[in-house]
Amino acid sequence: MAIDLGCHVGCASPETKQEETADPTAAPVVVDDVEAAAGGPPGDGGGVNYVARAQWLRAAVLGANDGLVSVASLMVGVGAANGTRRAMLVSGLAGLVAGACSMAIGEFVSVYAQCDIQAAQIERARGGKDADGGEEEELPSPTMAAVASALSFAAGAALPLLAGGFVRPWAARVAAVCAASSLGLAGFGVASAYLGGASVARSGVRMLVGGWLAMAVTYGVLKLFGMHGV
Repeated sequence: MAIDLGCHVGCASPETKQEETADPTAAPVVVDDVEAAAGGPPGDGGGVNYVARAQWLRAAVLGANDGLVSVASLMVGVGAANGTRRAMLVSGLAGLVAGACSMAIGEFVSVYAQCDIQAAQIERARGGKDADGGEEEELPSPTMAAVASALSFAAGAALPLLAGGFVRPWAARVAAVCAASSLGLAGFGVASAYLGGASVARSGVRMLVGGWLAMAVTYGVLKLFGMHGV
């Protein structure tokens, strides 16, 4: 007797129901299908959709990482040319505000353009069909994306600003900015790798090397300007 394995629950034929009733020891035949519907066996990621999660994870980590690296590099670079605490503090605060606004505007424009493209594609796909016949697709919100991007940038930028902006000795101030930035970069890398199901060590090292390189290049360029009195 052939049994349709494509049906999950409630699709068994009367003959199948009689056989299941007659043989109480028979193993259920829907276990594999239920596991597949849940996203695979327990050892296969627990059914977590890492691809879908990467969409918002990328935006959050990118904003926070940009804020941290941008403000830390700006403060270290300005400190190389002007060692006063006020100069480093003002430069870091200006970088936080300007960067958050820039990220918000860029994300708003980008997501708004994406919404326009998706809406036009949906209309083309519905051509000649009843618009009420299907479910409405939920489009991303440009305003929410802009706010989230600005907040994530500000959160990352606040770390080096608060760590070194109020320290008086120049050497201790630069060291505090670098140390806080390194801890933040490592934390962002580990968190993004854990949530995305990637290698924690590789992601953390990648974040650290990128941030150190940005700070070193900014420090070196502005140190040359300071040495020549530009």
